[in-house]
Amino acid sequence: MVRTDGQALRSPARGTRPANRRQLIVRAAADLFYRKGYTKVGMGDVAEAVAIGPSALYRHFRGKQDLLVTVVVDAVRTLEAVLADAGPDDIAERLAAVTLEHRRVGVLWQREARHLSPEHRDELRTVTKRIGARLAVLIGQRRPGLGPAEAALLPWCALAAVTSVSFHSLSLPEPGFARQLAELVTDVIDAPITLPAPVPSASPARTLTMQSRRETILVEATRLFARKGFAGVSMDDIGASVGIAGPSLYNHFTAKTEILAAVMYRGDEWLRMEMNRVFAHATDARDGLRRLVESYSRFVLENPDLLQLLVAETANLPATDRQRAKTTQHTYIAEWVHLACQVHPGWDPVTTRIRVQAAQTVMNDIALMPQLRVRAGIDEALRVVSAELLAIRQR
Repeated sequence: MVRTDGQALRSPARGTRPANRRQLIVRAAADLFYRKGYTKVGMGDVAEAVAIGPSALYRHFRGKQDLLVTVVVDAVRTLEAVLADAGPDDIAERLAAVTLEHRRVGVLWQREARHLSPEHRDELRTVTKRIGARLAVLIGQRRPGLGPAEAALLPWCALAAVTSVSFHSLSLPEPGFARQLAELVTDVIDAPITLPAPVPSASPARTLTMQSRRETILVEATRLFARKGFAGVSMDDIGASVGIAGPSLYNHFTAKTEILAAVMYRGDEWLRMEMNRVFAHATDARDGLRRLVESYSRFVLENPDLLQLLVAETANLPATDRQRAKTTQHTYIAEWVHLACQVHPGWDPVTTRIRVQAAQTVMNDIALMPQLRVRAGIDEALRVVSAELLAIRQR
């Protein structure tokens, strides 16, 4: 068995009872949830990964939900513990070290935590709020003149930047990798952002409806998939949301996966078209990279439900569509890397891609947090943070 961070995870010989069996089970579950997604992993898969029978697995965990709680909440509590005795001058190093030790946590937190029960989601939310508050205190100590609005945003940007390594398999020889992650965090928490004081706001109510039944299906399916996960939504659910019987959906789509593929294809094509527009109007590589940051931040802030699907539901696409989506995403990232390497000839491609992915993950994560996404000035703040990560800010 191989861990996603490249380190071997040795399974015990069948029939043995190692003292750390529970730890091995948690590691195996984390790896399987990370690679396949929670809904596609059974308790039998976890038992097989640690060479035990399912009955032995249930001596340690009541079920798959219990395993997910342990995997996600324990990892987040580890992060909280590391920050508890951190100081303002070693935030970056501590975040980098704990993230490399628990590299999967970003994906598990962002993609799989929605499968937790309401009670455990509340528990996770409570822990993450404490983490954000602790980081805000540390950043405030590092930057005494920072305003409360900026101090409320930067912790989540820093966490997004460092956990971005969960979404790729890139690596650097140590201690270079840890140092690179620490630099990303430092770039974020020192970013010169400015936000107006928060004011109560509400999302505008949708007052117009589309005449096209197919378009309405896509809009409602996107919303439902984003909130409940693809596996948690049935054709009847989509039909009820649209106002028709579930079977009537088959007049427009042959399967639920076809609806998902149509939604994902639109997101991919929107990014492609914006990228082509950027290249048509940019004056040089630096200007092109700035324009890409602007277009991407606009896309994620305006389309959080679609973004949630692009981040979390690719694995549920049929094989051909899944490969197309992955190829499109890799091509899009590669164009950012290409421009960044032109702007910074001294940067190697791996380091450059790590920084590009960090910038995109910051924008993704903030766009998926409703209380931050609607803040006045958030678009400009995200552009400043991303410009710091890509070293393209005008000084």
